[in-house]
Amino acid sequence: MFAVKINVEYSMYKRVLLKLSGESLGGPQGKGIDEQWLARYAEEVSQAVRSGLQVAIVIGGGNIFRGLSGVGKGFDRVNGDKMGMLATVINSLGLAMAIRSCGIEAEVFTATPMQPIARHYMRDDAVAVLERGGVALIAGGTGNPFFTTDSGAALRALEIKADALLKGTRVDGVYTADPEKNPDAVKYDELTFDKAMEDHLKVMDQTAFALCREGNMPIIVFDMNARGNLKKLITGEKIGTVVHV
Repeated sequence: MFAVKINVEYSMYKRVLLKLSGESLGGPQGKGIDEQWLARYAEEVSQAVRSGLQVAIVIGGGNIFRGLSGVGKGFDRVNGDKMGMLATVINSLGLAMAIRSCGIEAEVFTATPMQPIARHYMRDDAVAVLERGGVALIAGGTGNPFFTTDSGAALRALEIKADALLKGTRVDGVYTADPEKNPDAVKYDELTFDKAMEDHLKVMDQTAFALCREGNMPIIVFDMNARGNLKKLITGEKIGTVVHV
């Protein structure tokens, strides 16, 4: 059904895990699902797959519900996180449909069983989708409360033996401070996990950094909203910030 013509010389990576925030699917407002942005991301991912790259995706759920923000407003943390996990499934289903409309196979996997909505995540099943030229969207975080989707992305990147974890954001890398709030913030071209953790840089949480450091999984933080950036990154252009051991 999905016949994909692949140029295996195009990509400098064989397999990556792309982490997207839920807010990114919400467009400028960061709320709900913006169909135009959904289509843009699907197009970028589809082009990368056609280049020969194997792509797994983990999406957050903050555009629909963020569990931690509900604490103190009638939600306990455990149930709030469960709602957040379900939000990631909705986002993954939406992006999967958009990717399929580009002619690329896309399968949604969930950390906890949700058949027939999506397939229960098994590492080998997800890898099989990647190896036949499809995209595996892995939803539901780790399946446990108190873990962010950043931690889930780090875990899945290690499980599928990705070459890198690509963190798509709305800024062009990691800065000494939030560049949207501090005009004097300085961008890092690269930095170590130890430096990122010691300085409490907020681009990913400490658990995600620790997992990637122990597993020697490089993280590349880049601006996913700039059209063509994913293509530039996977072809070796210096984009974003590299966090490494």
